[in-house]
Amino acid sequence: MEPIAPDAVWLRPGQLADRAGVAVSTLHYYESLGLIRSRRTAGGRREYRRDTLRVVAFVRASQRVGISLARIKAALDELPHDEPPTTRDWARLAREWRDDLTGRIDELTALRDDLSRCIGCGCLSLTACPTTNPHDRLASEGPGARRYLRSAD
Repeated sequence: MEPIAPDAVWLRPGQLADRAGVAVSTLHYYESLGLIRSRRTAGGRREYRRDTLRVVAFVRASQRVGISLARIKAALDELPHDEPPTTRDWARLAREWRDDLTGRIDELTALRDDLSRCIGCGCLSLTACPTTNPHDRLASEGPGARRYLRSAD
């Protein structure tokens, strides 16, 4: 990995990719979606502002917890583009996502706990489980995982 000078403001794609732990093609993909921005040198080469490292880290962390790239883009569109986002900008974004992430945690916890109980009971009946779906009553509510869809709405 090529070291980045401490005073470097602009990074070449390879430098950014190495430091961010992604492929250069990932940077190009993120750029095509409008998640990150670059400038072109006089020779036509891309350069990324150093603070793009933080944006790439945010995108990757958000994807790991299941947030869509469209939602990530909407959040990033609220940040300033002409200068690096401040700590205050990132804190505001974190506050806005806090309730959503707490909801996701609650859903995952419920899914984990219910799966343990259902697999543990041994009946393995998806249509007539006497505990969670007696007489297949959830079928009348529509297709899909009704208990989990309800909490997501």
